[in-house]
Amino acid sequence: MRIADNIACVRSEMDAAAARAGRDAKKIELVAVSKYQPTERMLEAVEAGIRVFGENHAQELNEKKTFFELHGCKVHFIGQLQTNKIKYVCGFAGLIESVDRQNLASQLNLRAEASEVVQDILIQVNIGAEVQKGGVTDGDLDCFADSLAQYPHLRLRGLMCVPPMAEAERARLYFREMRRLFERLRERFGTGTFDTLSMGMSHDFTVAIEEGATQVRVGTRIFGARDKL
Repeated sequence: MRIADNIACVRSEMDAAAARAGRDAKKIELVAVSKYQPTERMLEAVEAGIRVFGENHAQELNEKKTFFELHGCKVHFIGQLQTNKIKYVCGFAGLIESVDRQNLASQLNLRAEASEVVQDILIQVNIGAEVQKGGVTDGDLDCFADSLAQYPHLRLRGLMCVPPMAEAERARLYFREMRRLFERLRERFGTGTFDTLSMGMSHDFTVAIEEGATQVRVGTRIFGARDKL
């Protein structure tokens, strides 16, 4: 299928999932994950209405910077960010979704201050407590979230997770727990800017929407299987 057709199918499924949950589909953001995708295929997505892309690698994001600027697209950084790659991301990515440690937050704040910007971020939560994955555990989440107040050039917008790989229905409990954590923190930080719950990917985004996602990150269902550059 053409990329435009894939996007139409994804949006239709998003609409249906939102309807089942009694939610407004227009308030759920679709992020097209463009890792390893050439800009020619990304342009097809733009022509089909995509305006927000997600990139996993800082250097690849930097290489595509001209494309994003030329087509007026936003980009979210959704991968694990090394401190030596912050320069490629901070101040350009509209949202850094994978902040999960104090040193990273500190270095991001310094870079944002030098660039005279306030960088929007999400806390990545290791909702499955998997040792091989990044993210803050449930037990450390409140303390870490509170600590971000010391960084005036960072703005906490919400939470993100990558649950353990499983079929969609088995991921539901993780998504439900993420919503609980999100709502708990939103009560403390207020609804003004703490507004983003990023969860759900190609195989489980409809379940994530049913459980409260405000943003889904979809790659394979839009672009097909990836070939590494």
